[in-house]
Amino acid sequence: MGIEHAVVDFMVTGEVFCDLVFTGVRIPDPGTETFADRYAFSPGGSVNRAVASARLGRHTGVLSAIGDDPLGRAVLDLMADEPNLDLTWLARRPGWQTPVSVAISGAEDRSFITYYEPTQPVGLTGMLPQVGVLDIGISGPLPDWAHALRAAGTQLYAGAGWDDTGQWRTENLDRLVDLDAFVLNSVEACSYARLDTPAEAARALGRYVPLVVITCGPDGVVAYERSTDELVHVAGVRVDAADPTGAGDTFVAGFAASYDLDWPLEDRLRLANLAAALSVRGLGGAASAPDAAQLGAYLTDHPGSLPEPDAAGWARIQDWLTPRSSVPASEDPQ
Repeated sequence: MGIEHAVVDFMVTGEVFCDLVFTGVRIPDPGTETFADRYAFSPGGSVNRAVASARLGRHTGVLSAIGDDPLGRAVLDLMADEPNLDLTWLARRPGWQTPVSVAISGAEDRSFITYYEPTQPVGLTGMLPQVGVLDIGISGPLPDWAHALRAAGTQLYAGAGWDDTGQWRTENLDRLVDLDAFVLNSVEACSYARLDTPAEAARALGRYVPLVVITCGPDGVVAYERSTDELVHVAGVRVDAADPTGAGDTFVAGFAASYDLDWPLEDRLRLANLAAALSVRGLGGAASAPDAAQLGAYLTDHPGSLPEPDAAGWARIQDWLTPRSSVPASEDPQ
């Protein structure tokens, strides 16, 4: 397989969902009805990460599939309106029902009802694009096209995904040898590592992959870099939350956005923390992903609310965001 020279900064894989989000409500008892105080319709699944990346000015590709059902067509319309979101690799599947999730959400947590029809995963064939970061799961062996991308210089990031069996099989971790970064939440990390704290889990998982990043909600993030044997903690940006849906996805997109910048790891984590924090102020994952202008405005207007407000990294992040906030979103300033 050859490599094309059109650069995709961030390529996401995984299912495209239609998300219906309701807040201010609990799951009703059988035979009863209840009313939400807010509602949102949003693309979801892998699109959460894709939209969050595109809104930071990164050329972002979606390697997935979508059905031609009414919900799928509505989600596709919303995706098509996002500058910097490249749908070249999004397969259209006639007769297939696009996966749909109903989220009953509050400020701290949410519950889901999901319908999903299994389908064949989408891969890359023929000439491959030049990709900065590929976001891929660890549910199976790494496909040949992903190996080819990595051999050409692509960084491979993976998330854990929830294990509804509760077994957290450690053989899944053997697949991390082909990856550059493992980004997961504290529950997933501690479950896989069989340890009590994110810091302990980060070091343990670092045996498998060069960089482990563990999100801890409002408490920020813990990361371990094997090459330096460095364990870092960066405090979270605290905001009034409306819906946590997609916050982890927005974090991944914010972290990947700095993949080609010569920044300290702490500053990359600060940018990701900020993006994730601002995403929870609205409803839905993709729908509430902040853009560069919103992140820059928050840094300008709320400096006192930032953890370590005097850290030089915030000025570095502001400098990076400023040109992305003042040019058309379809342009990608370097």
